[in-house]
This record gives sequence, C-alpha cells and structure tokens, in this order.
Amino acid sequence: MLNRLPDHLPVGKLPLGFLQALLEKYAKPSGESHEVKVGAGLGRDAAVIDLGDRLLIAKTDPITFVAEDIGYYALHINANDVACMGGEPKWFLATLLLPESTTTPALVEAIFQQLGEACKKIGVTLCGGHTEITAGLDRPIIAGCLLGEAPAGRFFSPEHIEVGDAIILTKGLAVEATSIIGREHTQILAEIFDAEFVQNCKRFLSDPGISVLPEARLAWQEEGIHALHDPTEGGLANAIHELLVERDLGVEIQMENIPLFPETKLLCDHFHLDILGLIASGALLIIGAEQACTQLLPLLHREKIAANIIGRILPAGGGRWLIDEKKRGELPVFRRDEILKVMT
Repeated sequence: MLNRLPDHLPVGKLPLGFLQALLEKYAKPSGESHEVKVGAGLGRDAAVIDLGDRLLIAKTDPITFVAEDIGYYALHINANDVACMGGEPKWFLATLLLPESTTTPALVEAIFQQLGEACKKIGVTLCGGHTEITAGLDRPIIAGCLLGEAPAGRFFSPEHIEVGDAIILTKGLAVEATSIIGREHTQILAEIFDAEFVQNCKRFLSDPGISVLPEARLAWQEEGIHALHDPTEGGLANAIHELLVERDLGVEIQMENIPLFPETKLLCDHFHLDILGLIASGALLIIGAEQACTQLLPLLHREKIAANIIGRILPAGGGRWLIDEKKRGELPVFRRDEILKVMT
C-alpha cells in the first residue's frame, strides 16, 4: 500500500485503501470491547457504543473549508453523522482554533452565537470544548464532537447492506458545495451571474439546508432500512464507495435519477467541476430493501423532502457502475474533492 502512495499526500481525505489499512492495523478493539457495536471503519459515520438500556452515538468532525457561519456548519455536519447511525443528537463539544493577528472579540462571539443558536434549534446542549488562538492558521477551524442517543438495538451500518437493496438520495447534489462556493467567491460570481444568484447560492446552507436530520428521523421508523450515509468530502461517488468497500459489494447508479439544482449545475459548468465528486452534505443516502425504500418515498415527499431511488446494490464482484445517458461506465473515485479546484 505505502509503495503505491505519493511521497506527499494531497489536501483532503486520505485515500480509501490507505485509510482502511490504517484502521485495520491500529483501530482494533483493546481487550473486551463488546460494548462497541460499530467502531472505526470506512463508511461508518459515527461510533455506536452499547450502554445496555440505550446506545451512545459518538462523532467528531472538523470544519476546514469555510469561515463564514462556521459554527452552524460545525453543529449540523456532526449532527448529520450521528443521525446516520440512528442517534438523536444531544451533547456537543467544540474545539475552536482561531488565527493569530486577525481574531477579534467580535469574531469569537459571533462563532459562539452561531453555535448556541444552531444547538438550540435542534435541541442539543453545548457542554464543553476548548478555544485558543493558534499560530499558522489563516481562518478559524472548529473540530466538533457530538454525542447522541438511540434506543437499544436501533443503529444503521454498512455491514447491514444486502444485495438488491435500493438506494435513495434526498434533496439533491451538492447543497454544501453550492453554499461554500457562493460564500467564498461572492464578488466573482456576482460579476459572472448577478447578486441575486450569489444570495441564492449562499442560502443553500439553510434552504434546502445542510441538515439531514428530518429525513433521517423518517428513515429510522421504516423497517427494512439498513444504512444511512452523509455524502461529505469526495461527494456522492466517494460516499458510495465508502459504504461498499468493506464488503466489496457492487452498485449501479442511474445518473438521470440524481436530483440536481440549477444553481449547482451552473457553478459546475463554470468552474469545470464534476458534481459526483463535490462535497455534498445536505443530501442523505438511504439504503434498504426495495419495498422499504418504496414505502419511505411518499413519507419524504409528504414532508416536502425531495427524494429519488438512484440505484441498487449488486453482488460482490458485480462492479460499480454509473449509467449516464444509457452509457455504462465505472463509478469514479475522486482522489480529492472537486471543490478544492476553486479553493486553492
């Protein structure tokens, strides 16, 4: 594995194979760890710990791409992953690292206000963390740790996925990227398009929104749903590979069934970005028995959550395919998120 890696790794997530090897080598349970129901692994959004009468769901994730509304991002990105494992978000701890020379009291208070308001909105308590001015940073960074609870026995994991399962995608691609690009390139986009377009892109943070908690709560109630996954860095394509890599399952994805936003398509066309590899929080992948997914769709639509069945799980060795305009090709793997083309 090490022989196939470059001398210096690129910005972004580690290569999937390298990360898997590291986890297998260093993240093994120590001693008797029967209480860990779901531990470290690819496609596993959070850890699941059995407390007997209930499950504890634990997640940590940093926010590094954006500075504006970073507190809101930090809470919801972590809450999404807790929700994907079947947990109701409860307690949040934040490590806030701030740049030297440019950090003002007003900036710090604004971030705390964002965190406080975001937590209050979904019933989470901000209960701890750490804050410091850090040398070498050019923007604030938050690493969040969120704890949640689920009833005993209710958790979702890639290991539950079965051959023949359907795959639902909610909302569309790529909510988070659209908001980030709108915030990071406001002036350029206003000149290319107009100010209203830029504001529409920025609003993606809250409308349609990066939170997947509403649709996850609906999925929890449907018997036959096996796994939930939040397609973050690396986009939809890498998220699907993450889900399937552990058991080497195959997949077939229908491009025409993937919901796309007009604003996102315009951004992708202008910056020459592949939407399948673009950071995509705000969409939720729901994998389950076809009947369960078929029954779930009208419940999502009733709550005004857009959702389509975009593909199905194939047997191990069946390949991972993307069907686009009736052409069958391999589902791509992205070495780095497409958004980095416009962030570096």
